Amino acid sequence: MEIAIIAHDGKKADMVQFLNKNKTLLLQENIKLIATGTTGSKAVNAGFKVKRMLSGPMGGDAQIAARVAEGKTEMVFFFKDPLASHAHEVDINMLIRVCDVHNVPLATNEASAQLLLNAVALQL
Repeated sequence: MEIAIIAHDGKKADMVQFLNKNKTLLLQENIKLIATGTTGSKAVNAGFKVKRMLSGPMGGDAQIAARVAEGKTEMVFFFKDPLASHAHEVDINMLIRVCDVHNVPLATNEASAQLLLNAVALQL
């Protein structure tokens, strides 16, 4: 299962904390992580193997959306910062739309991401 991880600047530390909390599950051989550039770097620094795309504003959100549309990415964790404005809001909305069109689970906060991971753990 390929899971995409994305986090706005104000949520990157929360994403790394979430990944560490779920390290045992996320390091399993059948789980593959992909990420936008900076989020991916932070995950790699925390000990995770991550395929990194471009940074979000430079097209990373679009790259992940393409993988969702191609059926490669099966779940997306996008820790959005609702209290900050983002220059690439159009790309973010496009990714959310593509997840909806292709019926791919999308978590925009830690609580929903944890529920999705708990469901994955039950299937393994």
